[in-house]
Amino acid sequence: MTLRVERDEESGVAVVTLDRESRHNAIDLETARELSAVWREFRFDEEVRAVVLTGSGAAAFCTGIDRGVEVPQPASPYSADDPLIAIGPKAADLWKPVVAAVNGMACGGAFYLLGEAEFLIASTTATFFDPHTSYGMVSAYEAVYMAQRMPFGEAARMSLMGTAERLSARRAYEIGLVSELTAPEELLPAALRAARTLAGFPTQAVQGTVRALWSAKQAALQQALAQAPALIALGNLPPERQADLFTNRSRTQRPRLR
Repeated sequence: MTLRVERDEESGVAVVTLDRESRHNAIDLETARELSAVWREFRFDEEVRAVVLTGSGAAAFCTGIDRGVEVPQPASPYSADDPLIAIGPKAADLWKPVVAAVNGMACGGAFYLLGEAEFLIASTTATFFDPHTSYGMVSAYEAVYMAQRMPFGEAARMSLMGTAERLSARRAYEIGLVSELTAPEELLPAALRAARTLAGFPTQAVQGTVRALWSAKQAALQQALAQAPALIALGNLPPERQADLFTNRSRTQRPRLR
């Protein structure tokens, strides 16, 4: 198991923890399957009325897809397989509120999860960045999710600047990506406090409000995501070239924090 799921039946809150601390909670195929399964399970669990999503350890919330994962792809860009496409709660048709508690780095494929949470609470040590362009990859799904959560210029800057910059928790709070900042030791208590409040309200009203909020953005989101496979197929460098860039930049580049 690469997820840790803890349920508090008294409060109605479940805590889902990405549990691959040694890999900075990067998502492999097993993690992707487990995430998809747990969101669908929560749809039928009446005892779970709100969810907190976080990562194990202090270094990272999630660093996206595990680079050790190989996903064979069909030749046609119209049939591209994205192993992360179903890891978020909304992809599983879950309309119970999800509060993301971001500890440490959140980058790349982590935005599939953050993009489908209701709101984010972050430790003051959290950072956000999107490494795709640095490694010769198109940021498509990630950029779309973040463009719906951040001012356009900020989303564009993060998506384009790759590993050269990281968005600090303070800046993320200032632009509205993060709704609350906490000391590292207060992160989970703050997220649980919010989730317990939501779980204590009449559940149909809460879920209906979640659904209403998402209806305001979902049509545009789906249209934008539909363009992603072709853009990735056209713009990505070959995998071996990506690997070379990853190795060389990881050794030499120190990101600027803003």
